[in-house]
Amino acid sequence: MIVRLARERDLAAFTALAAQVEHWFGPMVGDPGFRDAVDAHLRESTALAAVPSGADPGSALLGGLLFGAEPPVHHVHWLVISEEARGTGVGRALMAEAVRRFVRGPGTLEVVTFGADHPGAVTSGARAFYERLGFTPAEPTAPGPEGGSRQIYRRSVR
Repeated sequence: MIVRLARERDLAAFTALAAQVEHWFGPMVGDPGFRDAVDAHLRESTALAAVPSGADPGSALLGGLLFGAEPPVHHVHWLVISEEARGTGVGRALMAEAVRRFVRGPGTLEVVTFGADHPGAVTSGARAFYERLGFTPAEPTAPGPEGGSRQIYRRSVR
């Protein structure tokens, strides 16, 4: 697997990843705001793509990540791993590359994920994933577009 900066030609693959998780996050594929957000991250070189080693350009992604920063706070805006690649280390590799490329401490790294009562909290494995990476649950935040609860997870960075 290779983790690299995402490219404009990855837009369709990001959309395909989004389609796999709309049941948890709400509509994204047909949402112009989602496309605009991905486009902005691509232009700003703050989108990462995980691809199989030796993959053809424009092929399906194993995972994708959108990142932002307002130092000293850094944000994982979106992290999705393909159904086939979940549990194989793709998420950990994307997060490690994001921290390496984009995070300058001291500060904090934040991500908004499912609230404890959200059906995706256990099914997706997101909360356990972030906890394994050293994040701790923090305050609740606004519900997702589908109405499900959300919570901020936070980790200190040096």
